[in-house]
Amino acid sequence: MSLVYHGNIMLRVYDHLPAGLLDARVEGLEALLGGPSLIHLPGRREPPLFVSVLLHGNEDTGFYAVQGLLREFGSRPLPRALSLFIGNVAAARHRLRRLDGQPDYNRVWPGGDCDPARPECRMLAGVVETMRQRGVFASLDLHNNTGLNPHYACVNRIDHRFLHLATLFSRTVVYFVRPRGVQTLAFAPICPAVTVECGQPGPQRGVAHAREFLSACLHLAEIPRHPVSPHDLDLYHTVATLRIPDDVSFTFGEAGADLCFSPEFDRLNFRELGPGTPLARLCTAADGRPRVEVVDEAGHDVSGAYLVQVDGELRTRRPVMPSMLTRDARIIRQDCLGYFMERYPLETAS
Repeated sequence: MSLVYHGNIMLRVYDHLPAGLLDARVEGLEALLGGPSLIHLPGRREPPLFVSVLLHGNEDTGFYAVQGLLREFGSRPLPRALSLFIGNVAAARHRLRRLDGQPDYNRVWPGGDCDPARPECRMLAGVVETMRQRGVFASLDLHNNTGLNPHYACVNRIDHRFLHLATLFSRTVVYFVRPRGVQTLAFAPICPAVTVECGQPGPQRGVAHAREFLSACLHLAEIPRHPVSPHDLDLYHTVATLRIPDDVSFTFGEAGADLCFSPEFDRLNFRELGPGTPLARLCTAADGRPRVEVVDEAGHDVSGAYLVQVDGELRTRRPVMPSMLTRDARIIRQDCLGYFMERYPLETAS
């Protein structure tokens, strides 16, 4: 193992599997590894597949999928070299997305708004540069959702190589360019890059699905460049982010707040909503404050184009499909309430 110092953060770099990793639980990774770690494992083919897990400490499916796959191979060589980045193990110890005072590990990759002098930004920029020098084959970032969502894949470029990789996981594919500073946006200029969303943490179905996807990617000799058939995927575009201002209170299934959402609010995910669909009740008198802010890809406030207050309710103004709506108050405050999507034509793919 070697140590690469980035201010007060050290990146552990291994050229072998650390002892005990195949039996570890995510809560014990900080004690086992000591911090963020980059593990390079050989395989029959080069260049390596890059995989990141635990960028959010409460999203463990990716780690357990990799762990299970490596157990399966045992002492046998992998079909392709693998570089594994294990991210926020300090937050994983406490089963949190991130600790107070930490940045979001999936918002501080190169290309975002992070101060490049910040230790976490320097570390992740170094990871990207290391993989660039290794001629990385493809990049996969494994995540969970806090709300109810199907399993789906995300890309940041409408490119058939990216789409072929994505459809190995799901026919449901989401194209997005915000938020910035995410892993796949950092890797997109140097290789096909895909995020996979494996449902909520815990269910073994998510672990099994992610493991099958990883195995399929490791067995690829090349990534096809020919067009993906429109019959093989449902492609969506994330057009806006929903946030609740800090001075607006909210509840799910209870009264006594500015916004009162249904306790089954996240069941709206990946459902096509027509104009006039209620999203929440306005449980306190209107005072001119926006209850939910809607921001488009360019960072502009487009709340009025998407939401309207009618008869004491917050309703959709136009057809939308929500994704990643969550009822987790901590996630809402740290990140966002969710996203709006629209269908996207495949004809624009290159």
